[in-house]
This record gives sequence, C-alpha cells and structure tokens, in this order.
Amino acid sequence: MKTGLVLEGGGVRGIYVAGVLDVFLEQGISFDGVIGNSAGAIHGCSYLSGQKGRSIRYYKKYCGDPRFMSFRSWITTGDLVGVDFCYHELPEKLDVYDNDAFLRCGVPFYTVCTNVQTGKPEYMKITDMNRQIDCLRASASLPYFSRMVEIGGKKYLDGGCSDSVPVRAFQEMGYAKNVLVLTQPADYRKKPELSALARIAYARYPAFSKALRSRYVGYNQTADLIAELEKREEVFVIRPERPLQIGRMEKDPKNVERVYNIGSEDAQKHLNRLRSWMEKNAEK
Repeated sequence: MKTGLVLEGGGVRGIYVAGVLDVFLEQGISFDGVIGNSAGAIHGCSYLSGQKGRSIRYYKKYCGDPRFMSFRSWITTGDLVGVDFCYHELPEKLDVYDNDAFLRCGVPFYTVCTNVQTGKPEYMKITDMNRQIDCLRASASLPYFSRMVEIGGKKYLDGGCSDSVPVRAFQEMGYAKNVLVLTQPADYRKKPELSALARIAYARYPAFSKALRSRYVGYNQTADLIAELEKREEVFVIRPERPLQIGRMEKDPKNVERVYNIGSEDAQKHLNRLRSWMEKNAEK
C-alpha cells in the first residue's frame, strides 16, 4: 500500500508547509510519492533534495526583495513573482538547488497545473528539476498576476484554480493512504470570488474563467471530503489550528519565520501519532 504526501499552497502562507517538511527531514520520514500545489510544490522540492532549512533561509533573506515578489515586478514584467530571479538566479546561484540529490532520491514528484484552455487540472511528473522548472513555475503562477506558462504548446496557470488539494487525484494514482499538509484550519471554507473580474480578464478562455468562478465550490467539496477521509483514517492531516495571519505577499521576515515555526511545532506535536499511523498502514 503506497503512502503519498499531499502539499497545499497559499503564497507565502505556504512557509508553514516548509516548517513541517523540515521536521520530516530531520526525523527521516519519507513517502512513496509527493504531490504539491503552488507554494506546496516549491517547498516540496527542497524536501525531496534533502535540503533542510533551505526554504526558510531564502524566504527570510529575499521576501522583501522586489525581484522576489512585488507589484513593481508585476507592472514591469507581467509577473508578480520575478521569473528570472526566483526560478533561475536564486536556485542556480544564490541558494543552489541540489538537483543531483533530487534525481537520486527517486521519489515520484508531481505538480498541479491548470490548463487554461480546458480549465482542468493536470498533474505533471517532474523527473529533473532543472529541465522541468517551468512545470513548477506554472503551478505557482497566480491568475491575474502572472503571465501564462507555455509547456508543450499548452498554456497553464496556478494549479489551485482547479484542484487546490489533490488528494483524490493522488488516490486515483494508487496512493491509497496520504499525509496532507494544509495551510488553512479545519473549519476554513473558501468564499466566492468576483465573477465579473474572471469573465473580463479571461474572456478568451471561457473554461478557465468558469474554473475561477467556481473554484470555491471545488475547494469546499474537497475540504468536506478530507473530513470524511480523516474519519476513515485514510488520510493523516497536519494543519494550523487557527488562521496563520500572514499575507500572500508577506514582506516581514520575522512574520515569515513565525509561521514557519508554527509548522515545525505542529509537525513535532503530531510526530508520534503520525509514526503510528504510517506503521499501521505499512503492515496492511
């Protein structure tokens, strides 16, 4: 029985995920497969390369840098997140990503991206981070604030637009039991967005516009599903007990570190129960 790891995104709020994953690295907790969405996918990369502390290190150092994420970048390039800086200069020079370690780990890794033409999620398997960096970038490209990412002749944006927590998709891939790291409390439910904005901004892509307008429905249905899966012990969930009080574009490194520490503390708190749950599933 394969056990998967499912990672939710949420912009800078996703640093909570990094705190959890660094505890997993420290404790030697591994999985048969990993799937991440947006920031969850980004932090999942450092987990799979075994680079404990990398995410919080560069987030604290660069979160206030306009090249990292800023409206200036959006106005001048069309991307809120600086593409050249975040996906090339940072991982290739400033805080080097260990792609060789990622290749050696051999754990299947997937990112969720939304096909703009169809409005549907696609689950892209990454086998080489250097060659497939655009799959990671597409998963984290926020609608309205990012240019579409073209991969294989198709256009993509943030996976959260169509499948924020891909637990059902991972089950269908054969991961019967899953550990979920979420960035919202258990009682959180998404509210409808401004439908007029989606219609105007993506008038040429009606399927994607529809996905944006209805994504709150899908998110809330998934939240209800997760509650049922928890009762049946098919998933183990680590999530914050209350809202994290951090913005998608947080610039204060102290607040970033605070949320990271909450993730680390929550992982430590659940560690014994998590080990028992994983051991029980391994025996089946």
